[in-house]
Amino acid sequence: MNILIIGGGGREHAICAALKKSPKLTKLHSAPGNGGIAQIAECYPQVSATDIDGVVELADQVTADYVFVAPDDPLVLGMVDALETAGFKTFGPRKNAAIIEGSKSFSKSLMQKYNIPTADYAEFTDFEPALNYIKTKGAYPVVIKCDGLALGKGVVIAEDYTAAETALRAMLIDAKFGASGKKVIIEEYLSGREVTVLAFCDGDTVVPMPASTDHKRAFDGDTGPNTGGMGAIAPTPYYNSEWADAAYAQIILPTVQAMKAEGRAFKGVLYFGLMLTVGANGEKLPKVIEYNCRFGDPEAQALLPLLQTDLVDIMEAVAEGKLADLEISWSNEASACVVMASGGYPASYDTGFEITGLEEISGAEVFHAGTKTAGEKFVTAGGLSTAPPRFETSGGRVLAVTAKAPTLDTALQKCYAEVGKISFEGGFWRKDIGLTAMDN
Repeated sequence: MNILIIGGGGREHAICAALKKSPKLTKLHSAPGNGGIAQIAECYPQVSATDIDGVVELADQVTADYVFVAPDDPLVLGMVDALETAGFKTFGPRKNAAIIEGSKSFSKSLMQKYNIPTADYAEFTDFEPALNYIKTKGAYPVVIKCDGLALGKGVVIAEDYTAAETALRAMLIDAKFGASGKKVIIEEYLSGREVTVLAFCDGDTVVPMPASTDHKRAFDGDTGPNTGGMGAIAPTPYYNSEWADAAYAQIILPTVQAMKAEGRAFKGVLYFGLMLTVGANGEKLPKVIEYNCRFGDPEAQALLPLLQTDLVDIMEAVAEGKLADLEISWSNEASACVVMASGGYPASYDTGFEITGLEEISGAEVFHAGTKTAGEKFVTAGGLSTAPPRFETSGGRVLAVTAKAPTLDTALQKCYAEVGKISFEGGFWRKDIGLTAMDN
């Protein structure tokens, strides 16, 4: 079958790589794609990931048998609805289900209504009442979130009143995040260990994947600004069967049931960002930090190399409501993913720098995010020949390097050894991915 993947980041490259393994695949297409995706799929850079009409036209042009909508923006905008209306089988939630990520106000009210454990909160659209609420509470740190999508950067953990005021001013007065920050959610700060649990859902059945741990802060020691993610490991060592059972019973299954009860059956990949808190008597009390309506990035780059079941089979089972009949298997190995970013990210950064060393990689998979190809042809004495592609940086997060091994420690060692072979001007990466996760 012909499959069209929407998106152009590292997550989409990992999805393409997983789909490429399927014997059912005829050809991969990607819009807009990137330099790395272009090595395994036909890319259409003229069609953006949020161009709903353009994607529907492209799906028709390439006679797509399936369309995999990977990023949050098009899902929240209703791309799946438009594709299905046009007659295309599509992987991803419809607009009325994608709201679970598109509006934190919606997701918090859903959890409140169905008694799904999460942090206490209040929501505001005006600066002064929000600031007065924080002042009255007087509890720090305090978490301040944009209601809408903000590229993974619309969350501030304010350590004191001044930081809280600055964050609120940026969102509600300066409109730093545009319409996404017109409403803010102010939450209590939860203490514990974080974990991400992604799950395949067909509206009724939900099948969790191995847990993973993302690293959001830009610099070592979890310092610096929030980013889209600087690395991930899977499975998370401290997320044992007790935690998994508690999360499934208290959060994962109730969420899917709540969405169905609301007439918003969720089909696709549902992301649970969890804080593992413990009750007074030592009981496991996981709480929801956030929901996403798709694969995380870079969690996908860590998880998908471990997937042993054909991803096309999973797509079909989700679409047909037959997920309960499919056994999904995963490698017993550990996976480590390190993101290499442009200097200055997540603030301003320059692009167009040549990436060297990719041809030397032998012990890892490299997923491209912010790359483009250049100089793919060269002239020899015998005429025009095809050369190995030359890649240049074109974004903030440039590459995600993933290695697998029997243990997490070994996977991290392998991953960093391969990262050390790659270079581009101004490039940086965290040196401590996965280290705290190994401290049980």
